Amino acid sequence: MARIAGRFGRVEPRASARAYLLGLLSQAERKNCWQLAEQAGHIRPGPMQRLLRYARWDADAVRDDVRVYAVDHLGTDGGVLIVDETGFVKKGRASAGVQRQYTGTAGRIENSQVGVFLAYATSRGRALIDRRLYLPEQSWSADPERRQAAGIPETAQFATKPRLAWEMIAAALDAGVEAAWVTGDEAYGQDPQLRAALEARGTGYVMAVACSTRVRINSGRTPVRADTVADRLPATAWQRHSAGPGAKGPRYYDWAWVHIGTGEHRHLLVRRNRTSGELAFYLCWSPTTVTLAELVRVAGVRWSVEECFQAAKSQVGLDHYQVRHWTSWHRHITLAMLALVFLAAVAADAAPRRPTDPHRPASSREPISLTVPEIRHLLTTVFGPPVVTAARMLHWSIWRRHHQATARHSHYRRRSADETGG
Repeated sequence: MARIAGRFGRVEPRASARAYLLGLLSQAERKNCWQLAEQAGHIRPGPMQRLLRYARWDADAVRDDVRVYAVDHLGTDGGVLIVDETGFVKKGRASAGVQRQYTGTAGRIENSQVGVFLAYATSRGRALIDRRLYLPEQSWSADPERRQAAGIPETAQFATKPRLAWEMIAAALDAGVEAAWVTGDEAYGQDPQLRAALEARGTGYVMAVACSTRVRINSGRTPVRADTVADRLPATAWQRHSAGPGAKGPRYYDWAWVHIGTGEHRHLLVRRNRTSGELAFYLCWSPTTVTLAELVRVAGVRWSVEECFQAAKSQVGLDHYQVRHWTSWHRHITLAMLALVFLAAVAADAAPRRPTDPHRPASSREPISLTVPEIRHLLTTVFGPPVVTAARMLHWSIWRRHHQATARHSHYRRRSADETGG
């Protein structure tokens, strides 16, 4: 809180932000304004709702603090920036950016919001350090009335997801984040403008692409599909490497790389599952000569962002919000990112300083290092909520049911008017 205290001009929102963060770190079942207010001992959710909607503070400035905090505690050689998106399934059409669109969260087309995120990963840990809410072009960016109702500022214009990713990458590099590599999945690897921007910046990348991607071999003279290149590789071209530690130990795959284009440092990287034979493809570029093992390491780091999303949603309520406004979304997401990076920083600082060999399992007699869920569990004991009286519990029960009755009455009245044409 000392890091971000200066972002709040008054003591009331600063105190609410502290209570909000403690609520995100708590064992509350759902981390929305109602439950966080109850967790904090308030008699109404008003202070939490004002914090997200009306209080005067800059969520982007706090985001900058999150980024610095992550680098201070997690920064070390070999840092990688990872771009990815996650969906937030929502009902209705009033939430900023919501529409029927594909989301990997549900694995299908759903009514949802999509956030594009930037993660920072090193050998010390990983955390989300930036975010952008994606605004669909036709249903939102070009609809002034809908934009105004959701509080979307005029400066927020339509941008593709790769463009949003580049804005976050450029901001991180401008802020001094030391990361020699960027990685992302096919949604970002297939975008030539993003790859060109990274090359112009001198930042290496290992970006996933589709098997149908055409590359140029034979010193750039011959265009060919990536999967065709893989089919023609001799057995001697494949090498066994670990893509990093997994839940059950090192994740070994067969890997091959092929020089493409006319530059010295441009490659097609191919990963083959040792059991199923399934292939994955990556376009790679680096400003200097690198080894196959280094490209494999960066490709393996990409999964760190999935771990960030899982931890952010399950541990600090990234997707628990019940807000519709543009400002409220960014404020909740930023505070959840701060809670997550705090847990990651504690885990990194508590990790033993002994060297580890990723190819050899640790002694079964030694406990594993503190994890983010375990740290949060311990913190809830230290910063446990005050004892709640039966009267306070009953107060909140009555308040919730009154609020739900009002909402139900409004819904029925609106539906009746629609049916009668009134």
